[in-house]
Amino acid sequence: MKPGYVTVDARFKSFVDTSTAPDVIATDCTWTEGPVWFSDGLFFNDIPGKRMLRWTEDKGVSIALSNSEFANGNTLDLAGNMVSCEHGGRRVVRRQDPFDLNSAETIADSFEGKRLNSPNDVVVRSDGSVWFTDPPYGINSDVEGYPAESELDGCHVYCVSTDGSIHAVATDFDKPNGLAFSPDETKLYIADSGAIRGASFPGIDYNLPHHIRVFDVDGPRLSNDRVFAVVAPGIPDGFRVDHQGFVWTSALDGIHCLSPEGALIGKILLPAQTSNICFGGQDGMTMFITSSDKVYRVHSHRRDAAHVLREKTGRSA
Repeated sequence: MKPGYVTVDARFKSFVDTSTAPDVIATDCTWTEGPVWFSDGLFFNDIPGKRMLRWTEDKGVSIALSNSEFANGNTLDLAGNMVSCEHGGRRVVRRQDPFDLNSAETIADSFEGKRLNSPNDVVVRSDGSVWFTDPPYGINSDVEGYPAESELDGCHVYCVSTDGSIHAVATDFDKPNGLAFSPDETKLYIADSGAIRGASFPGIDYNLPHHIRVFDVDGPRLSNDRVFAVVAPGIPDGFRVDHQGFVWTSALDGIHCLSPEGALIGKILLPAQTSNICFGGQDGMTMFITSSDKVYRVHSHRRDAAHVLREKTGRSA
């Protein structure tokens, strides 16, 4: 399948430039993840390669960290520091200098005295709290981390409050994965990718979860759980919510654009299982998509909901 687009709702053509095919900006990776726009470039991870890479328009791809501890999801905190989920370190870290592995400050590595499984994806709310998912992919094999037995009673979603306390906010997921807030932060969307076991275990079991759930948010508490959308083919991995509440989620065939009600609006078609997406570039409206061994760029007229909210409230990043 060649990169391209499928328009289901006419609005989709005003969201992305469907006249220009997705552009490959990075190749020669194993499994790309964690795209985040930082300063003047895109940072992303090649998880099995244990390296964090950086792309800029003028210099292309270079190595930012040669040992990223199997890092997966990345985001920025309110001060503009990079926050990363390490499968290998089994922790969430904050790093002022994304080129310095030793500059990492641990945000969370345990819950109630037990080591986390392998933090996967992370978001920072406008109040400074850090929310992350903790599936077992990094302890299932040596492809994405270090094999180990889980010390916890399951795979949960956590919130680290600004005072450093950690709360298990959702405890009934199979394999929680990507997560993002609605534009006003009153809702939290969380993917459950239970239908896959990880990089070492090919195949999809559609009898297991492959959907995005949405919750109402009240401080560090979630309520009113419901299924927002079932994603097929494939599973929802990482995703973003744009400034108008449309959800852009990864799937087996690329990126699916979903309305705030969960209806499919259109697709960015890509040849392989896609893992994540972010908004960036100088205008904040370029989509960067990690898909299997490549990274793609798509020009859009959308912006990340979190960035727009922080601009309105005068907060950084």
